[in-house]
Amino acid sequence: MSEPVHHASHGDHEGHRSRRDHGHHEGHHGHGHQAGHRPPASWRTAASATLHCLTGCAIGEVLGLVIGTVLGWSTAPTIVLAVALAFFFGYLLTLLPLRRAGVGWGTAVKLALAADTVSIIVMEVIDNGVMLAIPGAMDAGLTTPLFWGALAFALFAAFLVTTPVNKWIISRGGGHAVVHAYHH
Repeated sequence: MSEPVHHASHGDHEGHRSRRDHGHHEGHHGHGHQAGHRPPASWRTAASATLHCLTGCAIGEVLGLVIGTVLGWSTAPTIVLAVALAFFFGYLLTLLPLRRAGVGWGTAVKLALAADTVSIIVMEVIDNGVMLAIPGAMDAGLTTPLFWGALAFALFAAFLVTTPVNKWIISRGGGHAVVHAYHH
């Protein structure tokens, strides 16, 4: 799946030739392996990608839960808002560095979707599942230790479950592997 990086790099502006050439080189560097065989992703790389994703998800999740609670919404619409904002901020934290690297909007959006979608889905399922499983957590209110403790635990659980998923995805050339060349 390193193909998207290769093709995406051809869409960059001519003024970014050194980055494009660097990205092209990165996508093929160190592959003394036969086609289709990649070295496994490191746990450090997977944890870093997961932490990056978790940051965006946590911003959106907290913002959605706060807005829903302040507006007096029930659990379902609050979770829908929190998940929508988690996706928005998760993608945004990938889009911004790509745009700073000179990647066009269309390519940047495609790369962000490819890099983060599975990770955000897994993270949101675990995070919201844990919040719903803890009795009273969703109704505890923003000023209670139960709410914030449950949310912290839910985000930690999401990180623990999503990291091995990201490790597997990255080792197959997906996830954050598709944007890796643009981070250098």
